Amino acid sequence: MSGVVLRCGPAAARFLAVSLWFAMLAAPQARAGLFDDEEARRQIKDLSIKTNERLDTFAKGQIELANQIQALRDENSRLHGQVETLNYELEAARKRQQDFYVDLDGRLRKLEPQPAAGAEPKLADDGKPPVETARKPSGDPAAEAREYEAALNLFRANRLKEAAAAFEAFAKAHPDSNLTPSAYYWLGNAHYSLRDCKKAIDAHRVVAAKWPANAKAPEALLSVATCQQELADAKGAKTTLETLVAKYPDSAAATTARQRLKK
Repeated sequence: MSGVVLRCGPAAARFLAVSLWFAMLAAPQARAGLFDDEEARRQIKDLSIKTNERLDTFAKGQIELANQIQALRDENSRLHGQVETLNYELEAARKRQQDFYVDLDGRLRKLEPQPAAGAEPKLADDGKPPVETARKPSGDPAAEAREYEAALNLFRANRLKEAAAAFEAFAKAHPDSNLTPSAYYWLGNAHYSLRDCKKAIDAHRVVAAKWPANAKAPEALLSVATCQQELADAKGAKTTLETLVAKYPDSAAATTARQRLKK
């Protein structure tokens, strides 16, 4: 055969033409659909990458925050330990100071004149008792000493409220005792240890005012100045220190007062 010639009618030709036309229209749409799928996948991939990056940043931030919180906890624990150590050292220093003053108190009392128990008053030349016998007789020195020592032992044992009550009771019961100035002095120290500076000032001022020649008077004034400073009464503290230096220039308390006045 030299060739085959297909012959078709007008209807078939039109059908073929329409089919070719639709095929030509479908080809660009197919290519467009394929492009849209690739773009969507790319956008999804980019979104996923960005999301992962944000999650990584957030996770890093959380880890950093957790580390900071832990560091703060460690620092708080360290500071808490330091505070406990300082409180212990302060309490130990206060106890040493108490023991020192208690020991000093005992030494000073040995230097103070003590009335002899049961001593009879001497008669004057005319056989009559001297005028001094008309004064209020003192109590039993031995009993007073035991009562005073009991109060001092309470202070030494850090039973401060009980010690304050005992010293106050002693002072009221024995206003004329040789131990009463010391009782007021330790009453002031007990109130100071209880952080009641106002009552401490009142007790120490009694010592300085009623018994200015007593060995504890300079220390009492120094304690008054200390309490005034803690009450933010700088002017009053300065006046008290100046009074101490003027009245008792050779005392150990005056040496401390001069050092404070220089600051």
